[in-house]
Amino acid sequence: MDKLQQYRQIIQQVLTEQAHPYTYSNDVETEIICDTERDHYQLAYIGWEDQKRIFSLILHFDIKDGKIWIQYNGTETPIAQVLTDQGVLASDIVLGFHSPFKRQFSGYAVT
Repeated sequence: MDKLQQYRQIIQQVLTEQAHPYTYSNDVETEIICDTERDHYQLAYIGWEDQKRIFSLILHFDIKDGKIWIQYNGTETPIAQVLTDQGVLASDIVLGFHSPFKRQFSGYAVT
C-alpha cells in the first residue's frame, strides 16, 4: 500500500476512534466526513439541542503534498502523537493550527 492510501486509512481510523456520541441531546449526530478525492477529513456534531442549532467541528485533517495537516483539534487528545503511534512519520505531520513561525518548535513538519 502506498503512503497516501495508508495515511487516508489512518486518518479515517482516528476519526472513528474519536467519534463519541453527543451526550446532551439525542437529536445531535456525530458525523465523520471524508473527501478522499480532495483529501479533507472532519469529525463534527450536527443537529439540535432543544431550540439551539449545534454545529461543532471536533477534528479537521487535510493531506497536502504527502503530509497530514492537523487543521483543528477540538479534543484533549494529542492527535499528532496518536498519528505517530499509528506509524505516521513526525516529518509528515504539520500542526496547521499553529502559526508558521511556531511550527518550527513543535517537533513536527513546518510545511
